Formats: sequence, C-alpha cells, structure tokens
Amino acid sequence: MTKRSPFRYFKTSPEIIRLAVMLYIRFPLSLRNVEDLLHERGIDVSHEAVRFWWHRFGPLFASDIRKRRIEGMCSSKWRWHLDEMFVKINGERHYLWRAVDHEGEVLESYVTKKLDKKAALKFLRKAMRKHGRPEEIVTDRLRSYGAALKEMGAAGRQQTGRWLNNRAENSHLPFRRRERAMLRFGRTRSLQKFAAVHASVYNLFNSERSLNSRPNFKLKRSVALAEWRGLCAE
Repeated sequence: MTKRSPFRYFKTSPEIIRLAVMLYIRFPLSLRNVEDLLHERGIDVSHEAVRFWWHRFGPLFASDIRKRRIEGMCSSKWRWHLDEMFVKINGERHYLWRAVDHEGEVLESYVTKKLDKKAALKFLRKAMRKHGRPEEIVTDRLRSYGAALKEMGAAGRQQTGRWLNNRAENSHLPFRRRERAMLRFGRTRSLQKFAAVHASVYNLFNSERSLNSRPNFKLKRSVALAEWRGLCAE
C-alpha cells in the first residue's frame, strides 16, 4: 500500500514548506523574519502559515530524520555528556535536561520543574530507553545525577571534573540563540516539542565545521540539504 503524502491537502508546494520550516528551526529567526525572507524570494505567505507549518510538519520531519540516522547512533553508547539549562516559561523557572554524545549529537531533551533526583531519574531512563546505556557518563557536580545513577546501578560510569563537560555546555548555544529569537516559551509542552525538533535538525546540519576541511564541509552540507529536501517524500 502506498504511503499517503502528508502534504496532500496543502496548496503550497512541499519544497516551500520544507524551506520555511528549516529557516525557522535551524536559524535564530522569528516567524515574521521567515515571512520576509520568503517574500524576498517571491513567495507570498504569512507568518501564521509558517507557524502552522512548523507545528504540523516539524515533528514529522524530526521523526523522519531520526529514522534515517538510527544506524549511525550506535556510537552514542560510548560516552554521554549530560547537562541542564534553565529556561523561563511565563516567568517561571524550568529546567531543560540535555544529553549529548561524544560527537556532539543531541540525544535527548527533557523539561522538568525541579532539579531533584526524581527528575534526573526520569531523564536518564528516557534517554537510556532510546539509546541504550553508555560506557561513560560525564556530568557536572549536581548531586541529583549521582543519586539517580546510583539507584540505576550505573554510579561507576559517572565522571565529573573541570572542563570535562564542555561538549554539553557548547551544545546549549544554538538553542539559546533560538530561544531569544522566539522570545521564550509560553507552555511546557511547546518547549518540549521545540527542543526535540530543534535537536534533530541540529544533528542533521551539524558537521563540526572547525574539524573539517572546506571541501569536506561543503560535501557534508550538500548531503544534509539533499536529505532535508527528501523528508516525508512519497
């Protein structure tokens, strides 16, 4: 049976929808910025259309990216870097837990209201259920990590130390730029949804530019764009 296209009820072409969603998620742009960029290219859409497309297709694109990259994620079992960052939702502080592997791939994002052992357990169990158990887990000195890992029988895998967790700290920067452009978040559900989609798009286009020669970087960028243009294709 042929799989139905998710674009079948839309008059706008899939290429334009993919472009609009990529611009909004990948770059620190507002909805109106994306509308203006598309208008400069002769594409007349409103910012509300861009908002609808992101909510409708963002999770679909992220799911398709994860399916295509699942075979390459086995290396994520080698070493994880865990860190948490605070975010404000309607003026109230929440925490976004994030797991990054040794190559900079964002493995998991999880939003909680507290930084206690219970929240750390939920985050770790969710990440390990999807990606298996890593050989090493690098964290900061937050006690919740040690307590959670001890209960899971993985305390011996934890490593803490100055500068060891720079990989996770640096991975926060692209998300922080997007957060400022979006003027923060209004609901926990919206934050969780965007964090998951943003992680998948970041993984697709992240090519460690400083570690690659110019020809290799151009090749990886072209491959990533070609993969994006084929997302959710019939």
